Amino acid sequence: MADEVRAASLTASLQDEETAPRAIDVISAAQADYARLIGLLYDKGYFGPTISITVDGREAASLSPVAAPRAVNTVVVTVDPGKVFTFGTVTVSPIATGTEPVFQVAPGETANVSALRTATEAGIEGWRQQGHAKAAVSGQQIIANHPAGQLNADIRLNPGPRLRLGRLNIEGKSNVREKRLREIAGWPSGEVFDPDTLDLVEKRFRRTGTFASASLTEAETPNPDGTLDVTAQITDQLPRRYSFGAEYGTTDGLSVSALWLHRNIFGGAERLQIDGEISGVGGDTEGVDFRLGAQLSRPATWRTDLEAVLLAEIEQRDDPNLFSRTARLEFSTVYFASEDREYSYGIGLQRAETRDDLGERDYTILTFPFSAKFDRRDNELNATSGYYAEASLRPFINIDGTSDGIVTTLDLRTYRKLGERVVLAARGLFGSVAGPSIEEAPADFLFFSGGSGTVRGQDYQSLGVELSPGVTIGGRSFVGLSGEMRVKTGDRFSVVGFYDAGYIGSESFFDGEGEWHTGFGAGVRYDTGIGPIRFDVALPGSGPGDNSGVEIYIGIGQAF
Repeated sequence: MADEVRAASLTASLQDEETAPRAIDVISAAQADYARLIGLLYDKGYFGPTISITVDGREAASLSPVAAPRAVNTVVVTVDPGKVFTFGTVTVSPIATGTEPVFQVAPGETANVSALRTATEAGIEGWRQQGHAKAAVSGQQIIANHPAGQLNADIRLNPGPRLRLGRLNIEGKSNVREKRLREIAGWPSGEVFDPDTLDLVEKRFRRTGTFASASLTEAETPNPDGTLDVTAQITDQLPRRYSFGAEYGTTDGLSVSALWLHRNIFGGAERLQIDGEISGVGGDTEGVDFRLGAQLSRPATWRTDLEAVLLAEIEQRDDPNLFSRTARLEFSTVYFASEDREYSYGIGLQRAETRDDLGERDYTILTFPFSAKFDRRDNELNATSGYYAEASLRPFINIDGTSDGIVTTLDLRTYRKLGERVVLAARGLFGSVAGPSIEEAPADFLFFSGGSGTVRGQDYQSLGVELSPGVTIGGRSFVGLSGEMRVKTGDRFSVVGFYDAGYIGSESFFDGEGEWHTGFGAGVRYDTGIGPIRFDVALPGSGPGDNSGVEIYIGIGQAF
């Protein structure tokens, strides 16, 4: 308690200043401390405290800042908190049906102002969730029973009328057309008021990436017809963004990337992004990879939460067991079903030239990609609880060079916190290519295992399907399993132990006849504002090939 009193005291904070404070400043701080310390003690459940603050032997409350002495030598703060009070009878009424009780204000719990405030806010929010936007406190009676050491409270709420959403007024300077702003907002005028609707509209604006800020404010007074107007204050981001980056990895070599983005190219919050990357220079991934893409996306297309995306891309991969050049044109839509759930579906045309141990194989296909994503992690870069799941289906129709088929992938991650310092994380990866035989399947659709994304400690994409001595290609089925134990050792540092396993099979689905390989190791994490910096050292475990190497991985964010 002494440390908390010192932290709350303005008088104590004056001691940290480099120059000696003036006497008038000391007296003003001492007089302000009465209210500050009482507020602190009330919040801790002490409702009968005695506070004395003397300035050179005189009570600070009796001093006049106007006639302050020339100097102050000694300030003494004496606090007798008294006994801790508990809640007796606490009522917050009337309460809307379905409002969750606040257990911190139950009889016998330590009485504090914060818990009482939380219970009051919960009561008001319960009414707001049912359309009573102007619910407020109409009266309160709070009594401290000193002999019994109890705090009794009776807080009365006035729900006010049930309102409907009125007009959405848009203010602020924006280069986005007002019609498009309203399409993005998807304002449900006439529906029953719901504070979650206001939050959703703000998220829709932010999700476009076009606006620096978007805040909604309710009108002070409802309209005579029972509606409530809301004002959206909009501020644009700078329209253009440029970025350049370079990184080096012992496996991937040197990578250089560049991006140009226009956030509002046609005046309707459309985003045009052109980006490219060259990677694998001087690395162990066999050769140089590159990618150049252009993507045009438009929010609120056909319906409020539907984003249309047009993508054109060329890519080259030069991996240990595969060389490919691919051109792709794809149109898709992304449906944001909720804050943590989205779906994507589209149609695309893909042409590729590939070369592996079977020789050159070219193909042209029509694709129909679909994906579903569920993200309920508490933190995207450093999750400690929740789960993440992403499933994708890519049916394809042969135009030339292969057969009809479907590629399926699944990424599952889960996290569980044990105590305050330990987090268990697990991941499962699954892949399948069905339809064409392994010899005629698109070579760049087949799966390999090994490296930072699958099995740490094993060489990059070192595990495939050996059709015959010296002939290794990708598999039609893949399973990847990873487990980590993350232990926090300080405010910023953590240590991690991990074990990875990968499976590649020649059949379309796991049948146990393929090959497994494993890797294990340990690492260190250092938390930063943009996610933890990751440093892992991994060793190969079981599996075919040379298992004598040591791999080092450095990155930002957890491995998964």
